[in-house]
Amino acid sequence: MIAVDTNILLYAHREESPWHEVALGQITLLAEGRNPWALPAPCLHEFLSIATHPRVFEPPTPLARAIDNVVGLLESPSVVVLAEGDGYWKTFFEIVGKANLAGPKIHDARIAALCLFHHVDELWSADRDFSRFPDLRVRNPLLT
Repeated sequence: MIAVDTNILLYAHREESPWHEVALGQITLLAEGRNPWALPAPCLHEFLSIATHPRVFEPPTPLARAIDNVVGLLESPSVVVLAEGDGYWKTFFEIVGKANLAGPKIHDARIAALCLFHHVDELWSADRDFSRFPDLRVRNPLLT
């Protein structure tokens, strides 16, 4: 199963992104495909936070449009939302301990832990920070 990180969702959403067409195409393939794919719940929250932030985008995405985008993703019949469950914390604490993380890097550890906890095969991300988690296979789908 492939999981999708926030940055890929944002590139697919924001038309001014130089990666828009490629990211949108990749997300569309997943959403319209038969194979299960995943969205970590924290990535959906982060997407809404960043897309609507006036210091990140000028103009920011209106909240209703950003929510509609998330709803559209969640309507894919093959999508799975990754959330914490029984046993998640053990995975999370192991990852944080191995990488000796603190501060903002904890957010990436949460996403990595969710992916590993749910047996995700590959995380699609343009964020190189995920290299801190050697047990998680990460690929940038924009570099095809």
